[in-house]
Amino acid sequence: QVQLVESGGGLVQPGGSLRLSCLASRSIPSLDAMGWYRQAPGKQRELVAVITSGGNINYADSVKGRFTISISRDNPKNTVYLQMNSLKPEDTAVYYCNARYTFLVMRDFWGQGTQVTVSS
Repeated sequence: QVQLVESGGGLVQPGGSLRLSCLASRSIPSLDAMGWYRQAPGKQRELVAVITSGGNINYADSVKGRFTISISRDNPKNTVYLQMNSLKPEDTAVYYCNARYTFLVMRDFWGQGTQVTVSS
């Protein structure tokens, strides 16, 4: 079992920045991968970024061209971050932290989500 607690969401003006944090109940190297997903109203949940236990990082095509979004981790703190700069209204969504963990079977675990609203 993996518990995930997100924080850092909120209301920000276009062009502003936010850093989301996800605290995991297990050590990050023990997890296959951790990532951030988002779900906008009326849309399906989509991947934003993922970082594997080996440190490989992948970004969704929708954000890949934007060098203002980055995922990182702090292993001693069991925390993964999503830094978002130059935010746009279309970034408005509930952001979910995800952890993939394999013990006999592979399972996905989710946090409760944190709301990010980009609006003037």
